[in-house]
Amino acid sequence: MNRGPALAVVGATGGAGAVLLQILSQHADVWGEIRLIASPRSAGRKLVVRGEETEVLPLGEEALDGADVAVFLVPEQVAAQWAPVAAAKGAVVVDTSAAFRMDPDVPLVVPEVNPHAVRLRPRGIVASPHCVTLALIVAVGALHAEYGLSGLVVSTYQAVSGAGRAGVETLRAQLSLVAGTELGTGPGDVRRAVGEDTGPFAAPVALNVVPWSGEPADGGWSSEELGLRAETRKVLGLPRLAVAATCVRVPVVTTHSVSVHATFENEVEVARAHEILATAPGVVLLDDPAAGEFPTPADAVGTDPAWVGRVRRSPDDPYALDLFVCGDNLRKGSALNAAQIAELAAGEFSG
Repeated sequence: MNRGPALAVVGATGGAGAVLLQILSQHADVWGEIRLIASPRSAGRKLVVRGEETEVLPLGEEALDGADVAVFLVPEQVAAQWAPVAAAKGAVVVDTSAAFRMDPDVPLVVPEVNPHAVRLRPRGIVASPHCVTLALIVAVGALHAEYGLSGLVVSTYQAVSGAGRAGVETLRAQLSLVAGTELGTGPGDVRRAVGEDTGPFAAPVALNVVPWSGEPADGGWSSEELGLRAETRKVLGLPRLAVAATCVRVPVVTTHSVSVHATFENEVEVARAHEILATAPGVVLLDDPAAGEFPTPADAVGTDPAWVGRVRRSPDDPYALDLFVCGDNLRKGSALNAAQIAELAAGEFSG
């Protein structure tokens, strides 16, 4: 019988929760009891984890009793209320929401980049970055370790599943509306066909791209753009790093992509950058454009790594690299990173 630490999965019935249960069944079994927790309306459902059917418990103090590690895959307001409760009961909390990411007493962790930070948790909570940050940070972090990152300019191509189930349902409904039509050939025709029902997006996402994701912030930026900037700085330990991001929603179901222009303190070489990326944990290098080999969301979806290609040295700056990265926003962008952090925390209970 496995006497490992007890794991509580809060938000087990959601999309990221379903992926986490798959990962727990695929990874080495370091856990003892795995307790599944969700909102009261989802309590009583039975889900399979590690080949065993397990009943979902309603979120409450009793459900959190005795948990050694608690992974929260829930909205920010739910995490803000219940993560401190779990921590006060002695659990190491891993939170995937934005509730604690910028708290100076909460480490923001990507295990391939800053695994040591898991132990530096005055509040008993470890935060996981936003899915867009996670799409690029493993690759950028590996290059930073070699060359010393000095600046980033990025454009994101974000899948609709980043907006939850409503985002996916909105895209599928709009695609069915425009399929077999001549829409997309005249000004405003897609918007007129879709009407006011654009779901969680500011404009139609089918046959379109929407250069906005998040809430309005100062200076015309969105909250997700400034969040990517702040999170990258915190994970890499570069509080003054120059970062500019444009977040764009695209008609892709799952897997975020990022176009990256990175500048460094030292001169870069593509051959050496290839070596770094080819051996970096959590990265797959796919970079032969002449043969049609480069990452796309359709290839990366359902996989764990960050897929990297189109690696080029800037023609105008020997200190700059341009690259394209794809990462599944439900795996590394959420559940996988949380699982990796939880497994690091589980190591503290061994012996």
